Amino acid sequence: MEYSVGQTGRVIAARLFEGEDLYESIEQIATNERIRCAAVLITGGFRKADVVVGPKQEEPKIEPDFRTFTGPGEAFGVGTIYCDDNGPKLHLHAAMGRGGQDIVGCPRGGAKTFLILEVTIVEIVGIEASRKLDPATGWNLLRVG
Repeated sequence: MEYSVGQTGRVIAARLFEGEDLYESIEQIATNERIRCAAVLITGGFRKADVVVGPKQEEPKIEPDFRTFTGPGEAFGVGTIYCDDNGPKLHLHAAMGRGGQDIVGCPRGGAKTFLILEVTIVEIVGIEASRKLDPATGWNLLRVG
C-alpha cells in the first residue's frame, strides 16, 4: 500500500452542456486551473457512453470488456484526477441507466452529456501523486509518495 495525507484546496463547480464530452471537459478544467490531484463527483445525464464493465480476460494481458450505454439516461459517479507525463487524467466510475438498462463501470470512449452534467472537483494539495507507467499492465497507474 502507498498513501499520503493532504488537504482540501479549491472546490470547482462546473456545468457541462448537451453533447459535451465528460473526459475532455474535466481534463480541460484541470489543465486550465493547474490541478494535479483531485476528487471528482458527477451528477446528471449521459447521452451515450462506452463503458468498461470489467475485464474480458486477465491473462496474459488484461483486456477490457466494453458495453455501450445508449441514453439519454441518468448518471452519477466518482473519480480522481492525477497527472501523467501528458497532464491531468480523469479516472471515473459511474452508474448510469434508463428504464431497465443499468450499467456500472468506467465510462470511456465518448461519454457525452445529456442536457446537463453537474461536476464538482475537490482539489487535493500537499501530496505527491501521479500516474506512472506500470510495465506489468502497460497502463498508467496511480503512484503515491
